Amino acid sequence: MDSDRREMLYLERAKNELDLARAIFKLSTNSKIKLELELREEVTFYSNVISNSYYCVFYGAKALLQSKNIITEAPEEHRKTLDEFEKLTLSGEIDVEPLTIYKSVVIKADELLGIFRKEKAKRGEFTYKKLPQANLEPAKESLDNAEKFFKNINLMIQNKQK
Repeated sequence: MDSDRREMLYLERAKNELDLARAIFKLSTNSKIKLELELREEVTFYSNVISNSYYCVFYGAKALLQSKNIITEAPEEHRKTLDEFEKLTLSGEIDVEPLTIYKSVVIKADELLGIFRKEKAKRGEFTYKKLPQANLEPAKESLDNAEKFFKNINLMIQNKQK
């Protein structure tokens, strides 16, 4: 598969993850939809919003890296992707804000979902809130960050293609 095609597939995957995060957030906050789907009012899926927001950012970063012919693969694909993205920021090729968003989403995913589980002592306050409703604010923040990240990455890739 050629580089441009892979880049677009990563970008499409990022958009798909963002769309799903939005839908799950809406489902978690809309009583009418819950009733229609026969869900209890107190049911929420905020941890899934955070997870899908993370994957939006991850695949968006992969798309940008691919556009620069930088390929990251398993093992440790997530860590390698973050490291390569950080290198682009440090070299001045991309702005610091997308990296800040990326790191924020990674940390939140780590804290709330235990994706990386490296620093148990630093998991943060949200990990220990047992009620799913307690994660509304971090889910909203993750979704906002994913939207901003995707918009910026998409613009960078489009500008590269011109």
